[in-house]
Amino acid sequence: MDTHATDYRLEGDGTDIRSLPKISLHDHLDGGLRPQTLIELADEIGLELPAADSDELATWFSDQSNSGSLVEYLKTFDLTTAVMQTSTGLTRVAREFVHDLAADGVIYGEIRWAPEQHLARGLTLDETVEAVQAGLDEGVEDVRRQGHRIRVGQLVTAMRHADRGLEIAELAVRHRDRGVVGFDIAGAEAGFPPSRHRTAFDFLATRFMPVTVHAGEADGLESIRSALFDGRALRLGHGVRLAEDLTIERQDDENTYVSLGPVAQWVRDREIALETSPSSNLQTGAIAAWGDELVDHPFDLLYQLGFRVTVNTDNRLQSGTSLTRELALLSDAFGYDVDDFEIFQLNAAAAAFLPLDEREDLAEQIQDGFDEA
Repeated sequence: MDTHATDYRLEGDGTDIRSLPKISLHDHLDGGLRPQTLIELADEIGLELPAADSDELATWFSDQSNSGSLVEYLKTFDLTTAVMQTSTGLTRVAREFVHDLAADGVIYGEIRWAPEQHLARGLTLDETVEAVQAGLDEGVEDVRRQGHRIRVGQLVTAMRHADRGLEIAELAVRHRDRGVVGFDIAGAEAGFPPSRHRTAFDFLATRFMPVTVHAGEADGLESIRSALFDGRALRLGHGVRLAEDLTIERQDDENTYVSLGPVAQWVRDREIALETSPSSNLQTGAIAAWGDELVDHPFDLLYQLGFRVTVNTDNRLQSGTSLTRELALLSDAFGYDVDDFEIFQLNAAAAAFLPLDEREDLAEQIQDGFDEA
């Protein structure tokens, strides 16, 4: 699916959603390859793909990802990571990633990926980070030459089922002045709580490295609790199952009365950002407790209750999506307008892993861009 070819406009005022300045906080490098790039890189290493045409390959990824299971969804990454095992491959994917973010109106993006999954052809951990950073730098420069502005940062990720958390945390800290802005853990969530990587999180805390943790996607409140207190997470990757800690006491024609459990209260009171990814949450079954349509997503309830919700893509290839499309889908489901979109972007600016003055600059860019719209 070519998400950049679709014209997404708000009903009513006709605002071009793509032209609005946006911030992307939850976007996986190995989930954002262009299908044609995947085909070309696979051909170079003799990797057989399920389709030789880019449109057909995009459809295959979408079909495979609509399983309702995070475990099945994650299997599609076997193909994307296979072509990202050389410096050349990593750099190309990272460069095009920036191009695609800029084409989607993104002015700041945090790109997460797991270096430990890119060592099959002899690269060291440091070499993988350097290769990705080279591509990101090239992409930013390409965008600048085209007269636009974008900033990006790496979120170095450890795989939660592996035992390399401290090693990857040390890697992130080594490169914090060369493009890395934070740390994450990802992979199969159920059965692999953040507490398994407590040593890594302790190390990161002593080095003042910001942390986000995938939690509240394929597992519930205990996973979120561990992310908060073992991981010292400043943001929750997805976090949608935090809604399990909300109790609807009663409803009338105009209002819904909700009580918050202790975990939800903590997250809201401390403005810990939720990195929601609506399409992905449907695909992986993260919102199965509430339904199987976007209108069933607890996003709107969390938003109305004052949580710091942000909108993200997770994996643009697997979900056949873009940030523009995700906003359009939310607008269709919940009637959001441009003012709501601005709040989501200001939430993301406030939660970015950047110094305060730079976050304030992002917020000004957001406000100026929305004023122009």
